[in-house]
Formats: sequence, C-alpha cells, structure tokens
Amino acid sequence: MARSVRQFYDRYRSVPIIYRIGVAFVLGSVLGLAVGEPATRLEPLGDLFVRLLQMIVIPIIIFTLLMGAKRLSPSSLGKIGGQVVALYLVTTAIAIGVGLFVANLINPGSGLEVADASVETREAPDIVEVFMDIVPTNPIGAMADGEVLPTIFFTIAFGLALAYLQDEYDVGTTVHEGVETAFELAETGAEAMFKIVWGVMEYGVIGVFALMATTFGDAGVDAIAPFAKLIGALTLAVVLHVGFTYLLIIQWGLLRESPMDFLRGAKEAIVTALSIRSSSGTLPVTMNDADENFGVDEEVYSFSLPLGATINMDGTAMYQGVAAIFAANMVGQTLTIGEQLTVITTALLASVGTAGVPGSGLIMLTMILTQLGLPLEVVGMVAGVDPILDRLRTMNNVTGDLAVTTLVADWNDKIDRTSTIWTETDATSPVAGDD
Repeated sequence: MARSVRQFYDRYRSVPIIYRIGVAFVLGSVLGLAVGEPATRLEPLGDLFVRLLQMIVIPIIIFTLLMGAKRLSPSSLGKIGGQVVALYLVTTAIAIGVGLFVANLINPGSGLEVADASVETREAPDIVEVFMDIVPTNPIGAMADGEVLPTIFFTIAFGLALAYLQDEYDVGTTVHEGVETAFELAETGAEAMFKIVWGVMEYGVIGVFALMATTFGDAGVDAIAPFAKLIGALTLAVVLHVGFTYLLIIQWGLLRESPMDFLRGAKEAIVTALSIRSSSGTLPVTMNDADENFGVDEEVYSFSLPLGATINMDGTAMYQGVAAIFAANMVGQTLTIGEQLTVITTALLASVGTAGVPGSGLIMLTMILTQLGLPLEVVGMVAGVDPILDRLRTMNNVTGDLAVTTLVADWNDKIDRTSTIWTETDATSPVAGDD
C-alpha cells in the first residue's frame, strides 16, 4: 500500500506544477458548475493560498532585485551595455502600454465577480502623487506595510550602490568583501525564496481548485467568457507589440532590414520559447541564432542575451497591464490614468529582478495587484490558464532579446551580414546596401 502511494506521488510530482495547476483549474471549474453554491464552502482553502502569496511578495522583491542590481554594475555596462539596458527598458515600457491599451479596449474580466474578495479601497492618486510615492520616506516602514513600489525603488537604489562600491574598492578591502558578502546573502535569500515559492505553488494546486470551484459555484457559466477574453487580449497585445515594436520600428525602421528575414532567423528561438516557456532555458538557442543566423559579434550577444533573459521581460510586463485591468473589472473598479501609470512603473522596475523561468509572471502579478490594492485571488484564478499565457509571454521576451541585440550590434559595427540570414535577400531587398 505504502509503495503504491509512493509511486502515485512520484508520478504526480513528475508532472510540471503549472500543468497540475491547469488540471486543478479545470476540475475546480467543473465542480463549481456542477454543484453550484455549495462549492463556495471550499473558499477557506483558496484564501490560504492568497495569504501565502501575500507572504512572499516583499522578500521576493528584495532578494531578486539585489541580484539584478549586481548584474547592472558600472564595470559590466560600458557603451554597449548602456545601450542594451536602455533599449530593454524602452521596449518593456512600450509593451506595458500596449497591454494596457488592448485591455482597456477588450475589457477582460468584465461580467465576472470574485466572491468576497478583499479590496483595498482608496482615493485615486493624481499623476504627480504617483511618482512622488515611488520614493519612500521610511524604506523599512514601506517594506513592513507591504508597499511594493517604494520597496522596489529603495532596493534597486541600494543594490546599485553596492555594485558601485564593489567597483570602487579593491579586492581584499573590507568594503569590497562586505559587498561580496551582501550579494552572496542576496543570492542565498533568493534561492531560499524560490524554494518557498515552489512550496506555495505546490499548495496552489489545492488553492486554485478551491478558488475556481468558489468562483464558478457563485457565478456559473458566466465565468467562462472573461477567461477567454483574457487569453484573447494577451494574444492581440503580443501580436501588436512584436509586429510594431520589433518588426516595424527596430527591424524595418532602424536596421533597414526585412522583418520576414528577422523572423526566419529567429524561428528556432521562437519555437523553443513557445515549447519550454523559459527565457533562460531558451538562451543557448537564442545565442546560436544571434551568432549563426544574424552574424552578431560574441562581444554583444554574450552580454545582451543573458541579461535580456533576466531583465527584458516585455511579454511578462505586458501581461501585468492586461491582468491588472482583468482584476479591476472583476471587482467593478476602473483603473485611473494615475493607477495605470503605477502599473507601468511597477512592472518596469520589477522586471529587473524577475527570473526568466516558467511562471515568473505570476510572481510579478502578485506585486502589481498588491501595489494597486486589488484582490490576489486573481493570481490563483489566472494560474489555471497560465500555461497558455506563459508561452505567449516567453515568445515575446525572447523575440525582443534578439531584436535589441541585432540593433545594438548594428549601432556598434558588431554585426556581419556577409554570410548570414541577411545575405540571402540582400540582392533583392529594397534597402540593400544601406549599411
């Protein structure tokens, strides 16, 4: 008996967590539709999942952003590094804006109400107040109160100061060793938090089941359409961002190259990203495409692509805008311009430390909803459809990494077009010979 249970558990654990959550999403929804109101008695199990998510928000921000700041040390940047980081931030900001635009247009989440969701109501801030509130008057108090944006700002500032000290002081000095210790503690803390996140997501199978049973038990079949609109909104946003930002502006407008050539050269990385849902896992394929297909110098792609797998989260950040509108609609609220600017700012800063691994968008979404005072129940609910959404986000992220890398390489004469994907159509290209 014990052996059979162990074998069953091993088989259960062999299935990726996000797929188990997807199954829980479906089964919970079916139970809610079949049983109706009695299914809402499972609500405490869902509430526990929400509390666990709230528990990890601030520690995740602190440890992961400190690790991200180390990668942005002055010595590692230089001219090429500065261009890469600037372009990553610009494309991410555009992505969030596109997500918010599409979400405002489609209004995902409308018609679906979260049962007994706790919402922090507050007066909508104006734009000036939004940016003033980024800077905390008491950083420790902001962390204790769970204020996400001030915590992000202070953590990045503190991390960059540590990185600067690491470059300023010689190896062996007390300050340099102290900085090394601080970064090692941050890395250890981040790894510990990832273990905690793993545990939270393991329980999330039960939590999502309970949340969906409660939601569908209360709302019935009316709850189906909002999730379809959520998937549709993100799909449209990804298509618009890839087509406009990467293909039209970067490839055709700035590089003066064919967008179709770029897609042909990046197809291995794009397909891999869609398959494994991990920017970091796709990195070897992305680097090979940059080298073999696009002729980018190793000096550029060896820095830009690993960094991009960490901080260039265009698709993930875009999803935050869509999901924020989704969450607001579920509680009958409308996000003001100031609150939507808060989404852009929070997602942009949080993307610096978000890991390029499957499901990282759910961690960032927890930060966004906490900052806006929207119900964290939404995180558990959208986790069920996250395998679909995460593939779209990752594909967007990886495509953006390659688009920025080719542009920076071109700006610095670090690209070889003589025996690469560009060569095959240069003779017939309307912009051939412009370099």
